[in-house]
Amino acid sequence: MITDVRISARAQKQLRKVPAHVVGKLYVWVELVATDGLEEARKIPGYHDEPLRGDRAGQRSIRLNRAYRAFYSIMSDGTVEFVSVEEVNKHEY
Repeated sequence: MITDVRISARAQKQLRKVPAHVVGKLYVWVELVATDGLEEARKIPGYHDEPLRGDRAGQRSIRLNRAYRAFYSIMSDGTVEFVSVEEVNKHEY
């Protein structure tokens, strides 16, 4: 059962620019993984945990709100590492 979560330096830097309620939701998910395991955390429908394709194949994402996603990978040592937290906007300006 996977219960260890790391947040990369890049993701920590990105979290400084994200609204506080979004950061809070990420840390709630991290605590959930630590207490119940990754498989149970994936079952919570509000996070929409999903595998990614294309350039991000091998990664998964969780939705922190309508605008922000956190991308993570499962490392070879069995820990979850958040790679990045990004604002997702489908509009090209």
